[in-house]
Amino acid sequence: MMAQLVPIPIAAASTWLQLDLLHVDFMRQALLGLLIIAPLTAAMGVITVHFRMSFFADAVSHSAFAGIGLGLLFSVSPHWTMPLFGVLVGVGIMVLQRRSRLSSDAAIGVVFSGVVAFGLAMVSRHAHVARDLQKFLYGDILTITPDGIRGLILLALVVLPYLAWSYNRLLYIGLNPPMAAAHRVSVAAYQYSFSAMLALVIMISIWAVGVLLVTALLIVPAAAARNLARSAGSMLGWAVVVGLLSAAMGLILSAQPWANTATGPTIILVACALFLCSQCVQSRAAKRTA
Repeated sequence: MMAQLVPIPIAAASTWLQLDLLHVDFMRQALLGLLIIAPLTAAMGVITVHFRMSFFADAVSHSAFAGIGLGLLFSVSPHWTMPLFGVLVGVGIMVLQRRSRLSSDAAIGVVFSGVVAFGLAMVSRHAHVARDLQKFLYGDILTITPDGIRGLILLALVVLPYLAWSYNRLLYIGLNPPMAAAHRVSVAAYQYSFSAMLALVIMISIWAVGVLLVTALLIVPAAAARNLARSAGSMLGWAVVVGLLSAAMGLILSAQPWANTATGPTIILVACALFLCSQCVQSRAAKRTA
């Protein structure tokens, strides 16, 4: 009897979710792209939360408009100008933070205002581009190509070894920069390199979830991981798990006829739901230890 009953909910769920959509080529490519992006953003998000760089990430993501504007100005594809300009903005913010008397928020705010104003001014000159900005606002992972997948794999081959080498040092710098410097950790080099890597990941991830939500793709899995983890290492693992689940479930749910929502926002909604679950787990654990 049990053997006959167990498959029924599974079959019903499969029918309700229409998982056969994953047999479509563009859906498989989108899923593969998200399964590469999600671990990268989640892992970088742990350090971002640790450094309190959420506003930094937001400023870099909005510099995408300026990257698009530069592409229009020099007749170059935004696929090239956005990441390059994003890295310049990220490193520029870090230079301003380290070498000026401005507070961290003020330095980021100045750069944020300038690059967004420049980008919107440039884009507004081209009416046809202004109409197409929706894909930058909400993301367009369903249009990813095999070349895009190869680009994501190359990005992963750069970012993951960097994190494996520098993760503990970055955590140390985030806790106490003077103490890290006293132990011969090159604080400036790691801050500049992380800013560049984070900006690169953000700009590539915009194609998945859009300018408005890319910061959430970094922060929400890391925040959920903080509720579940007991160590810095386990926090990284939990963040990756939450990121992967959010990406896969968000893509599948957004493609359902009864949902019919944009993929990027759906991914973030799933991530927020997982964060709420982690908050409940953390609250129960706190009550037990009280």
